[in-house]
Amino acid sequence: MAPPQLEIDTSGKFPELRRGVRQLCDHFPGTYWQRLDAERGYPVEFVTAMTESGFLAALIPEEYGGGGASIAEASVILEEVNRSGGNAGVCHAQMYIMGALVRHGSAEQKERWLPPLAEGRLRLQAFGVTEPNAGSDTTRIQTRAERDGDEYVISGQKIWTSRAQHSDLMLLLARTTPLEKVKKRTAGLSLFLVDLRNASGQELTIRPLETMINHHTTEVFFEGLRVPAENRIGEEGKGFRYILDGMNAERILIAAESIGDGGWFVERAVDYANQRIVFDRPIGQNQGVQFPIAQAYANLRAADLMRWQAARLFDGKRPCGAEANMAKMLAADAAWEAANVCLQTHGGFGFAREHDVERKFREAKLYQIAPVSNNLVLSYLAQHVLGLPRSY
Repeated sequence: MAPPQLEIDTSGKFPELRRGVRQLCDHFPGTYWQRLDAERGYPVEFVTAMTESGFLAALIPEEYGGGGASIAEASVILEEVNRSGGNAGVCHAQMYIMGALVRHGSAEQKERWLPPLAEGRLRLQAFGVTEPNAGSDTTRIQTRAERDGDEYVISGQKIWTSRAQHSDLMLLLARTTPLEKVKKRTAGLSLFLVDLRNASGQELTIRPLETMINHHTTEVFFEGLRVPAENRIGEEGKGFRYILDGMNAERILIAAESIGDGGWFVERAVDYANQRIVFDRPIGQNQGVQFPIAQAYANLRAADLMRWQAARLFDGKRPCGAEANMAKMLAADAAWEAANVCLQTHGGFGFAREHDVERKFREAKLYQIAPVSNNLVLSYLAQHVLGLPRSY
């Protein structure tokens, strides 16, 4: 019998929501995720269950068939998926991508796209922003969208576009005005909702990228892809502002996933340290084993406090850039610390696939690097919060 779940949550909110997600995740144990990891498979059954339960449509307004949830509630959903041993990466993109359409889409666009997304008839899980030669410097992307009557013709390349092969729609950022012709480098970028189902093989090529985790990521090539002008989100040239608006939500959701990962690692470490007998005593009796686990637990709960502060500010429609970034950074670091502690506690067994630690260990590392590197978070805080000179 599994030990009672350790308390990680510092808010005490949404207990029924937590129970509902846990009950769903009980049908998708570690063996399910291990098999998919080995096969590099997409969790069709899990995504279907999340859709049918309404969890995947949590952030879609109720008038369009969604849950009308707060970012705080959405973060709990993703946290509990990872806490259960799953991988919420297949869910978070649709949640935070949705924000651009909800906040900046026209009434016609929302009426057209949101109901089928809420019902699960469409998937919006691909976000085309990063490019090989631009990296985190989004203003230097080279993918072009040129107006041609009632259409835009798009040419260029994106990389690290996860789940493009499993998505019907893609949110795409492209330059509509060359960088050298704008006064401000963040200007001249436009946001489009691309229907991948209508693209031919010549216009669109998607190539899977093999990585150390099963993240279904790809590189995407556009060769004269025609997109109706009516699929542009908001005004031409203001796309950078629209995606920034959704990045705080993204940071908060990623922080919650890391909190979930960290809770899973600490719980596994405690359980194993209590059960593993060496030299006629449980290894958890040794302070050299106890202290790292306790430290990881303390850091995880501290990170959770920042996550909830960021969520309160976001849901209150107040500025939260610093808090959202700090929540993401602190949670990712705390989860990685917990991952290392869990692996160290298990010793050699931590490397055995049957214990599932090595899979989660690999997955937890991602969020120190993506969707934004923790080093860039520090640069943001240094410049925008502390008033230090711009470093990049």
